[in-house]
Amino acid sequence: MRITMVGTGYVGLVTGTCFANVGNDVTCLDIDPGKIDKLNNGISPIYEPGLDDMIQRNTKAGRLHFTTDAASAYQSAEVVFLCVGTPSDANGHADLKYVLAAAADIGKAIESGPGDTGGGDKERRAKIVVIKSTVPVGTNKKVQEEIAKHTSKSFKMGSNPEFLKEGAAINDFNKPDRVVIGAEDEGTGDRLRKLYDPFTRNGHPIFIMDIPSAEMVKYASNAMLATKISFINEIALLCEAYGSDIDNVWRGMTSDSRIGNKFLYPGLGYGGSCFPKDVLACISMGEECGHTTSLLSSVHKVNQAQRDRFIGKLDSHFGQGGMSGKKVAVWGIAFKPGTDDIREAPSLTLMNAMLERGASITAHDPVAHESCQDYGMQDRIAYSDDMYETLDNADALVICTDWPEFKQPDFEQMRKRMNQPVVFDGRNLYYPESMRDEGFAYYSVGREPISSATTTNA
Repeated sequence: MRITMVGTGYVGLVTGTCFANVGNDVTCLDIDPGKIDKLNNGISPIYEPGLDDMIQRNTKAGRLHFTTDAASAYQSAEVVFLCVGTPSDANGHADLKYVLAAAADIGKAIESGPGDTGGGDKERRAKIVVIKSTVPVGTNKKVQEEIAKHTSKSFKMGSNPEFLKEGAAINDFNKPDRVVIGAEDEGTGDRLRKLYDPFTRNGHPIFIMDIPSAEMVKYASNAMLATKISFINEIALLCEAYGSDIDNVWRGMTSDSRIGNKFLYPGLGYGGSCFPKDVLACISMGEECGHTTSLLSSVHKVNQAQRDRFIGKLDSHFGQGGMSGKKVAVWGIAFKPGTDDIREAPSLTLMNAMLERGASITAHDPVAHESCQDYGMQDRIAYSDDMYETLDNADALVICTDWPEFKQPDFEQMRKRMNQPVVFDGRNLYYPESMRDEGFAYYSVGREPISSATTTNA
C-alpha cells in the first residue's frame, strides 16, 4: 500500500518506518528541511533504540522516502496519516492549526488528482485520511470539513490512536496489545484492517469502531495510567506521614489480581509528551461540555504537587536558605529511561527549583543532554558524560530518572567523591537499610528517611 506520513516526529517516523518494514511504500513528509536532510542520510532526529538501523535498511530497499514536497507526497498516497503536533496551552486546549493546515493541503491535492472512480481500482479509490495525532474528540469532523472546503471529490476519514511507549516504540508497534481504528464506513475499516494485519498475527485484536469512540480511547487509556501514578504517590505521602513503608504497602496491595502492579510505582510523578497533555485535554473537554472532571483534575494536581514535595525534602535537609552555594549532582534528565525526551520531565522542575535556591548543578544523562538546549538549561547547568564525575565535591545527589546504570552503582566511589554523602532518590532505586550501611543520608518516596550519614568524608 502507498502511505504518506505527515510529520516526522516520534509517532510519524516510527509508524512510517514500521509500515515500510513490512513491504509498504511509505513517504514521510515534513516542513523542516533539516530533519529531511538528516533522514535522507539515515540519521533519525529522535532517539529510539533500533530506529536508525531500520530507517537505513528500508531507505536502501526503496520502500521509505523523505520529502518536503507536500503535493507529490499527497498525490501518490492511498492512505495519509496525520501525525503533526497538537500543542496545548496551560489549560489543556489543543492547538489544531498544524492539523488543519495539513487538511487544507490534502484537500487541494485531492481536488487536483483523478478522484475516486467508484470501482475497485486501487489507483482511483478515494484516499483515506487518518488522524494519528492525539486530538480532542470531534477533531476528525473538523478535519473532514476543512478538506471538503478545498475539494468536491470523495475521500474517507479514519482515526487511529497510537499507543507507543518511548524507548520501546518499535516493539510496541510490531507487537501491539491492540489496534484501534475509527472508520466512517465498513469499507474504510476493512482497508485499514488489512494495513495492520501483519502486526496482529500474535492474536491481539483490531477494534473497528466509530470515529468519536476511537478518538476517546487514547485519552481514556492515558488518563487511567496517569491516575494510577498519582494514586500511588498519594498513598506514598500517607506512608511518610504515618511511618508506613511504601514498598511493603505496594507488595501487599499489588498482589491482588484485580489491581496488579503496572504504573503503580511511587516517584516524582508522570512527565513526557502524552500523560500531562492528555489529562489536561480531558479536563478541558469536560469544561467545554459543562462536565467537571473532578477525578482527573485531582490527578493533575497530585502530580504537580509531587515535585514540590520532593523539593521540600531538600529544603528540610539543608534548612532555610541552606542550598545557596551548594553543588548538587543530578542523575537523569529524561522523563523516563530509554528516551531523550525531556518534555514535562520532573528533572526540569527540580533543577529550576534548586537553581532558584542558589545551588549549582552538574547533571548526567545517557542520552538527553542535548535536549536541554530547547529548554534554556544549557547555560545554567554543567554536564558530564560520566555519572561519577558529576559527584565530585557535590553536597547532594538527586536522582530523577531510573536509567539501568544508576541501579547498582559503586557506592564507595560515590561516597569518596562527594563533599557530603547525601542522596535524594526520586525513583526509589535503593533500599534505605542498604544506604544506611553504605554511609549515606538517604531520602526517597514513601519510606523512612535516613537523615544523617553514619560516615562522612574527611
